[in-house]
Amino acid sequence: MRETTIARSYAEALFELASRRGEHDAVLSAFEALGRLLDENPEIRTFLETPKISANDKKKALKEALDGRAPGIFVNFVQLVVDHGRQRVLRLVEREYRTLVDQHEGRLHVNVTLARTPDEAQRREIAADLSRTLGKEVVPHIRVNANIMGGIVVRFGDQVLDGSLKRRLSSLRRQMLDVDLPKAAASAD
Repeated sequence: MRETTIARSYAEALFELASRRGEHDAVLSAFEALGRLLDENPEIRTFLETPKISANDKKKALKEALDGRAPGIFVNFVQLVVDHGRQRVLRLVEREYRTLVDQHEGRLHVNVTLARTPDEAQRREIAADLSRTLGKEVVPHIRVNANIMGGIVVRFGDQVLDGSLKRRLSSLRRQMLDVDLPKAAASAD
């Protein structure tokens, strides 16, 4: 089974539990804290992922580290993941869980490409305009690429909205090349 499929299954189960208790924000915060812990301490990641350490020792250490700092359902969830030997997919589970929460709350993450770095007011304007256009709360992830020359390129899911100056110029060029010009009248001799 692919890791993303496994992660999605775990995320769906945790999402269902957190929904019943209204603890999505707390679970997201716990995932962030666990992620920081794993990023900042590679030895902890090694401890969790090595098969030489028993699942019981891992669960005990996680319970001590997370108890009182994370919701009980999150602590139990992480221990269940360790029981099944799937701790390597925790990051994927977090990503899938965030996607489920975003869908539930009507948020849409979009990749936005601009020719120049926008200021904060422009970022808010882009988010507001896209939210109106797409009918959901849009969370833009902005990237700068001077090659588009101007305008905006928006990607979400498998959709691409290309309003770049480069594409417009290319389209204009094609239109100009496709125009049938009238033949010049033969000169009478």
